[in-house]
Amino acid sequence: MNDLLIKNGVIIDGSGRDRFVGDISIKDGLINGVGNNLGLATRIIDADGLLVTPGFVDVHTHYDGQVTWDPYLTPSTFHGVTTAVFGNCGVGFAPVRKTDVPYLINLMEGVEDIPGSVLSEGVDFNWESFPQYLDVLDSSPKAIDIGAQVPHGPLRFYVMGERGADHHAIPSPKEIESMGLLLEESLTAGAMGFTTSRTTKHLSRDGKNTPSLSAKHDELRGLARAMKRAGKGIIEVNSDFGPGEFEIMRMVSEVSGRPLSILLLQTNNSPDLWRQTRDQIHQARIEGMNVNGQVGCRPIVIIMGLETTINPFSTHPKWTQLSSLTPAERLTRIKQDAQLRHELIHQVPDNEHTRRIKEWMPKTFLMNKGFDYEPSPEDSICEIAQRKGVSPFEVALDGMLQNDGKGLLAHTFENYFDGDLEIIREMLLDDGTIMGLGDGGAHVCTVCDEGAPTYLLTHWGRDRKRGPRIPLEFLVKKHTSVSARGYGLLDRGLIQPGYKADLNIIDYEQLSLLDAEIVYDLPAGGKRLIQRARGYRHTFVSGVEIINQDEQTGNLPGRLLR
Repeated sequence: MNDLLIKNGVIIDGSGRDRFVGDISIKDGLINGVGNNLGLATRIIDADGLLVTPGFVDVHTHYDGQVTWDPYLTPSTFHGVTTAVFGNCGVGFAPVRKTDVPYLINLMEGVEDIPGSVLSEGVDFNWESFPQYLDVLDSSPKAIDIGAQVPHGPLRFYVMGERGADHHAIPSPKEIESMGLLLEESLTAGAMGFTTSRTTKHLSRDGKNTPSLSAKHDELRGLARAMKRAGKGIIEVNSDFGPGEFEIMRMVSEVSGRPLSILLLQTNNSPDLWRQTRDQIHQARIEGMNVNGQVGCRPIVIIMGLETTINPFSTHPKWTQLSSLTPAERLTRIKQDAQLRHELIHQVPDNEHTRRIKEWMPKTFLMNKGFDYEPSPEDSICEIAQRKGVSPFEVALDGMLQNDGKGLLAHTFENYFDGDLEIIREMLLDDGTIMGLGDGGAHVCTVCDEGAPTYLLTHWGRDRKRGPRIPLEFLVKKHTSVSARGYGLLDRGLIQPGYKADLNIIDYEQLSLLDAEIVYDLPAGGKRLIQRARGYRHTFVSGVEIINQDEQTGNLPGRLLR
């Protein structure tokens, strides 16, 4: 007797082969049959006309803190994610001494825009070593499978103290040895890998570069040797990839013998650099190395509204005077005070923030209902303002005042230099890439890209209007078996006998992203942007249903990957 039988589903099995109609049987958390006439089951689901896919594998999240208070890791689980990996970009919360907790919170707040008050109240920090952190994760309930990586920043700070954040300080051979031993211990205890940040974009809350930015060859080589001794783990890096950077990380991969995963995206100040890095990845793969680039499926969008972290008026003196008001009080004041609106629009301060906003405006759009993330340049707030004969700041303010002050703006920050998503299409179709820019749990009131799995299937597989689409079979494979294999997770990502029963049953005709919105559901009353989905009839982890009709079931079958 099977535990579960899914009948008559349109199966896209994650291998890339054509979809087919069939049944799937599940017993003891594993798929034990795919085809027809698979026997009886305790529960039978008729999936006639519905897509059945493997659960999505999200290798790039920042749920390091949220995992301790939110077993469902929302909103990722609303989008069919059944495996999530965090500890990326060299930031995280272990190892740590109690006296150093404020520093790690400061670092995470700056790099990943998670408020310090949220982390201070939400995370107990009842661990010191990374293995102890893993034990805490292992013992806590969770809906999906999770994996944790060792972040370079905390490791460096733990060994070097405040010198670890001083970019003029160089670790001694003994300190490099200590970092290596701690990394080896962590990998042996079950860490999935080691992550580092080598980008100047990553700043702590007080404006200092992330500790790992200045790590030199000797330090990185010492850590690579530790990974070689452990014989396991992925290497993840977020880098600006200037001259010589790829060679440095290639050295780490060669010395360690471990796979290398690199964030790959287009920036406005160097729009073709990603292709150079992509070509280096391909050359390394030709030479037998295990290297991939992590890519997204839509622009990196900075969202601005009256309640978000930033908006066009964030540093305006008239805006800062409203900071003590509740959102409702602030909205009422702006709506009722015509002089205030005039001063906000026409007396903008000449400062760095305003100059940046002016640079952003040609690529900033009103997030109207059903915003598709591939907007035409002619729909930017600058173009709207020109047609109306008004200031772009007026269009921005009016846009944010819509929907009772819940209106949002979308600035296409990266991956949108040319005003369309053709470079994203090129990245997705590349056989050297995996999905990996969702950033779940991070940038909580600035960016909201956790809905990437849903967008991948709807925009690229069905709804795109400004260019070619991509076959659904390819898209599912990209975010299931390809992502899983890229991180050495060989037991999931395919609908085949013997694989984990991590599955989505999707009403594809109804599948859609709901509009992004601000909610106040974090510890300490913290706010965040969240985007849910419609169309996930069922999501299963190890054969246990965690989502039914887009809602949580309360079941918590997830486990820590070690």
